[in-house]
Amino acid sequence: MTASSSALSQERTAVADACRRLGAEGLLIGTAGNVSVRVEDRVAITATGAVLAELTPDQVTVVDLDGKIVDGTLRPTSELDLHLGVYHRYGSGAVVHTHAPLATAVGLVLDELPCIHYQLLALGGTVRVAPYATFGTPELAESVLAALDGRAAALMANHGAVTHAPTLDKAVEHALLLEWACGVYRHAAAMGHPRVLDEQRQLAVIEAAIARDYGTTHPVPPAQEETR
Repeated sequence: MTASSSALSQERTAVADACRRLGAEGLLIGTAGNVSVRVEDRVAITATGAVLAELTPDQVTVVDLDGKIVDGTLRPTSELDLHLGVYHRYGSGAVVHTHAPLATAVGLVLDELPCIHYQLLALGGTVRVAPYATFGTPELAESVLAALDGRAAALMANHGAVTHAPTLDKAVEHALLLEWACGVYRHAAAMGHPRVLDEQRQLAVIEAAIARDYGTTHPVPPAQEETR
C-alpha cells in the first residue's frame, strides 16, 4: 500500500510549520535551506525559492522516491537528491537542511565538531564536516551522505548543516541541538581549548541514559500507606 498525495496534506502542513519554527529560531534564513518528511513511498519537500520562515503548505511539493513530482505546482528544492539519498541509504522519516549561522561558522574552520557535551550523543557523538561541493550536485549529496554514516547530523563545509530522524519533530530537535552545540563550542574556544568527552566517558553516559530511561518523563510513585 502506498501513500496517496491527498493523504500527505497533513505532512505538507507539518513541513510548513517546521520551517516557520526553524525560521523563528534563526536557523533558516530567506530561501536558504530545505525540509522534507517521508510517508511510505512519497516525500513532502519544500519548493525551491520559497521564503521558509513564511512557508505555507501549498509551497510544499510531493515527489516519489525517484524524485518525480506527483503533486504540487512548484519545483522542489535543488537539494532534492540529498534528501532522497538520506531516505534511500538510512531509511529516515524526515530531513532538515539549514544554513544556521553557528553551524555554518563551525563548518568553516573544523573538520569535525568534537563531542564536547554528552547531549551530542543524541546525534551520534562527533559531528563530521562533509567536504565542500557545489549546492544541488550529486557530489554534494554523496559527500553529506558519507558524513552521516552512523550519525543523525553532519556539518557541510562552507554551506550549512543536515539532520535526519525517524520523525520531523525529532529532525527539527536535532537541528536545534546541533546549533546549540556549535554555539557552546564557539564560546568555549574563545576562552581556551575545549575539553572533549573521550570514548570511555561517552559509553558511561550511554549506560546511564539506558539505566535511567533518560529523556522521558516519569511519574512519582504513589505514596504507600504506612503499615503499623
